[in-house]
Amino acid sequence: MKTWQTRPQWALSSQSRPIALSESLPPDSAGPLFPADPILLIGGVHGDEPEGVVLGQAVEKWLIQEQEAGHLNPEQPWIVIPCLNPDGVALNQRVNGRGVDLNRNYPASNWSPEHSQSRYFPGPSPGSEPEIQALVQLIQERRPKLIIHFHAWKPSIVLTSDARGLEWAQPLAQASSYPIMDSIGYPTPGSLSHFGWQDLGTPIICIEEEEWIERDKPLDQIDPSQLENHYAPRLWERWRPGFQKIFAAPKNSSNSHQKGGQ
Repeated sequence: MKTWQTRPQWALSSQSRPIALSESLPPDSAGPLFPADPILLIGGVHGDEPEGVVLGQAVEKWLIQEQEAGHLNPEQPWIVIPCLNPDGVALNQRVNGRGVDLNRNYPASNWSPEHSQSRYFPGPSPGSEPEIQALVQLIQERRPKLIIHFHAWKPSIVLTSDARGLEWAQPLAQASSYPIMDSIGYPTPGSLSHFGWQDLGTPIICIEEEEWIERDKPLDQIDPSQLENHYAPRLWERWRPGFQKIFAAPKNSSNSHQKGGQ
């Protein structure tokens, strides 16, 4: 029985590029097709932060392998969107195809049309962009217990939550040696952190990876062998122990004896 699925065209970007989504399926076929309380992981929010895409792809690949091998907690569903902003990635720019910063476009209570630079343009109105509309609908329908999104700037783990968020942030901090911070250090109106935590009460973790992948050309123009054999393994080596702790099957799980998927 298949325990996961990929939807190659879960949504479309502002320039009609497909946005893919992978998710676990419940082990009990008699149960709901899409269980509530998943952990939602989002990569590629900003197109000029290739680390966010590569980490999103690495997490997706690992979760699928571990799901097939039975190494994950069957009581913890997951959803991965490896690249939310394919337009920005293709154009090697922070914003989407309509020039909107997706992490300022959420229909958050603090959304504001004000912006200091064009790269932070929040859009003509809250939730104006198709990428954010699709994501907000997904969040409202599936009600994730935690959202983790991947970026690249100042190495850190930004936790927007109360104390319960430390349950997930601490394994990531221990694996990466990055500090846990309660703020990125400047205002982010209309961001996922504010929309998710302040408006919905969902803990949000923003992983800010070190900037070290070349930025002089779009990600799809980087030598694939360089990505597969150098960038992705190096990045995943840092984060894998943390995600293993977050998604690990209980030690007494009946699945724990199965092999493969490493």
